[in-house]
Amino acid sequence: MEPYYSDQARYVNMLEVFRARSVIYRDIQRTLLHEYSRLSEELGARVFVKHENHLPTHSFKVRGAVNFMARAPREVLENGIVVATRGNHGLAVAWAAQKRGILCNVVVPEGNDPEVNDLIRAYGAQLIEHGADFYEAQDYCEELAENAGYYYLRQGNEPLLLTGIATMGLEIFEDLPEVDTIIMPIGGGTGCAALGLVIKHINPDVELIGVQAEKMPAFYESWKKGKRVTVPRSDTVAAGLAARSVFELPFTILRDTIRDVVLLSERELMDGVRLALRYTQNLAEVAGAASLACAFKIRNRLKGKKVVLVMTGSNISSQLVARILAG
Repeated sequence: MEPYYSDQARYVNMLEVFRARSVIYRDIQRTLLHEYSRLSEELGARVFVKHENHLPTHSFKVRGAVNFMARAPREVLENGIVVATRGNHGLAVAWAAQKRGILCNVVVPEGNDPEVNDLIRAYGAQLIEHGADFYEAQDYCEELAENAGYYYLRQGNEPLLLTGIATMGLEIFEDLPEVDTIIMPIGGGTGCAALGLVIKHINPDVELIGVQAEKMPAFYESWKKGKRVTVPRSDTVAAGLAARSVFELPFTILRDTIRDVVLLSERELMDGVRLALRYTQNLAEVAGAASLACAFKIRNRLKGKKVVLVMTGSNISSQLVARILAG
């Protein structure tokens, strides 16, 4: 790992996670961990859903954003912030920045979901459309940070984001200390790595299973090869899983803590949204429902276990909902 990231990794620890918990509960509440009897009966296990979709901005990422904004360095307060996103990260940062009165610029790729764009504006951020994909939006953030003096908040490699998100793991262990398996989607790896950090220090015997789209298996390929891999650009219905590479800090944590990665086809990913509606009566985004789709795919491995499925978010466009429900 580069020296910069080695230095940053020192701040991703359990002391910082507990500090984050005392900060974020000023603005957000614990999320529900609920066992659905029909889901448990169907899968032959005790299955619990962690409802991160019930948070403000309807995604787990707001945990990290609130932690960062509450402890933002002076340059953020004075100059403002810029972030690149396709959705949940930008929504979370915009919401948390508005709470603190911090200037927030959100860069999205051209052609980004207009419903997401409207929500970002509603949280008081300046929306900038630039680039063909998330990675070109990231490059533009680098330019803005250099030329306009904004603080560029990189969503995967900021310790305060990771330790804020890790409070989700504390809640899982507090509500279900005897958990056997946790299933979590992986895009850039921040959320899953945050869980991996908590598992490592509380109960390393807990099995952490990641879920990715077959079309975008960046972490899966990196994990198999033992080094970060960038996969070719591809379209997947799961915007939250559309990462061509995993971030440096999450990869460092996950390569030693994750037990398995399950790849889902586009059909299986869309089935997850229907499964979430059928068994939990929650409308989840495609990435947010990936843990349910994974559980059905590997159901034989889960029998008799206590399993937590993380429903990471519910920001899904009305057009995509109609398409999925139409089959």
